[in-house]
Amino acid sequence: MRLNEEPDRPAGINIVPAIDIIFSILAFFVISTLFLTRSEGLPVNLPEASTGESQSSSEIYITIAADGTLSVNKTSVEMEQLLPTVRKEIESGTKKLAIVNADEQVAHGRVVRVMDRLRRVDGLQLAIATESESEE
Repeated sequence: MRLNEEPDRPAGINIVPAIDIIFSILAFFVISTLFLTRSEGLPVNLPEASTGESQSSSEIYITIAADGTLSVNKTSVEMEQLLPTVRKEIESGTKKLAIVNADEQVAHGRVVRVMDRLRRVDGLQLAIATESESEE
């Protein structure tokens, strides 16, 4: 028995809530990917080079700041502690590549002294970090 004499509405699918959910998920992924940057050492002004190449992801980062201070994987060290610290990093994993991030204001002699010390570690490969040359 029908008490209400209203006509029946045709059945339909309302997709507005589904679109809202899809856009919410999309916004979440877009915003979360903004935080996926890889930090490779302390920030320094790297010199530019047109022949620079990307290296693998298991590296030791030696940073020489503009004032000449040394850091190994963001940990400040003195020149005398450079070799023991790098050897400890190598023992803790399979890291065999040391990337030197030297500010372009650092004296060339300081960079050479650091690289000379790093060459004393057997099997360690050295690389110098650069930025890509800007196209003008």
